[in-house]
Amino acid sequence: MIVSQLSLTDFRNYPTAEVPLVRGANLFVGKNGQGKTNLVEALGYLSTLGSHRVSSEQAMIRQGQDSAIIRARLEHGDRQLLVEVQLNRSGANRAQVNRSVIKTRELPRYFSSVLFAPEDLALVRGEPSGRRRFMDELLVLRTPRISGVMADYDRVLKQRNTLLKSARAAGIKQGQLTTLEIWDERLVALGSELIEARTRLVAELLPEVTVAYERIAGEDHHATLSNQLSIFADHPEVDSDASDGDRAGIVAAADAATAFRNSLERLRRNELDRGITLVGPHRDDLVLHLNDMQARGYASHGESWSFALALKLASAELLQREAVAGDPVLILDDVFAELDQSRRGRLAEAISGFEQVLITAAVYDDVPEDLRTNTVHISQGAIVETSA
Repeated sequence: MIVSQLSLTDFRNYPTAEVPLVRGANLFVGKNGQGKTNLVEALGYLSTLGSHRVSSEQAMIRQGQDSAIIRARLEHGDRQLLVEVQLNRSGANRAQVNRSVIKTRELPRYFSSVLFAPEDLALVRGEPSGRRRFMDELLVLRTPRISGVMADYDRVLKQRNTLLKSARAAGIKQGQLTTLEIWDERLVALGSELIEARTRLVAELLPEVTVAYERIAGEDHHATLSNQLSIFADHPEVDSDASDGDRAGIVAAADAATAFRNSLERLRRNELDRGITLVGPHRDDLVLHLNDMQARGYASHGESWSFALALKLASAELLQREAVAGDPVLILDDVFAELDQSRRGRLAEAISGFEQVLITAAVYDDVPEDLRTNTVHISQGAIVETSA
């Protein structure tokens, strides 16, 4: 699938924008702060219902306006789709496909993209929450129904934590809180399904990441992934970078459920003392290794960039393999400026097989020549020149 036309109204710094796009590479060039990233952020929103830059949708609506509109014309073979979403400051957002109203949460099933941005360096160097979010967003792109499981798990987790906090405040002792067992079973059922889904995803990602890392870095540093699962940890109540709870391979939901129940029972006193749920998918991590050492504390800047890129390219490869509507659109936001000349060339070669790639850059010459065929020049929220 490719995007043939992107249209924006009151999105970020664009009063209006009409951007024609082509198959293959599309390069957006302009000085920092002119609006390059805003274009790819808009497309990223259509596939994830979120921004890689901000947590609030309000920031994406142009100052002084009540709403913003993102409209994309998609093509796959002879099929065309017009996908639209209106972001509102007040009231629910609205979405349409070919002028027919749909639920906003259904948008990702019509458009798939994988975006890499400088912020993604945190996948290697940052906190576990970012890696959990990376896995969950990919899970939703592959299996949209899993979003409902995630939402239900978060709801049950909040209610269980509220009960634990109330019990702590009231001085209720272990064994006196029978209602907690009801929430335990619901938490275990939902959490075990998520654990199986995540571990299955990591098992499928692993060979793709290993290959992608070597293609980008030009060396085999034995890039691997494993799951750090709090339900198998000896001391999950202690936040640590240790390998406690590491698991390779798929963990079946039934096995996860047994370990989950045992952990909740073992940690009941600790949870009542602290007023929080200490084990479950919300406490897990994706552990990245280079040469059998944790990349988070070991990898150099260049190795961290290569690993983060490898994670995103591996994601795109998985989506490409199983997509019935064509390849995901690959988006590289201000990536080439951070790479040395050799890595730039290897990355250009690695992405050459995708139907459509969107690239942003502040400096035209940072991008390999093969990727400059269709260049869009941006200045102060306006398209000033397009060359193809």
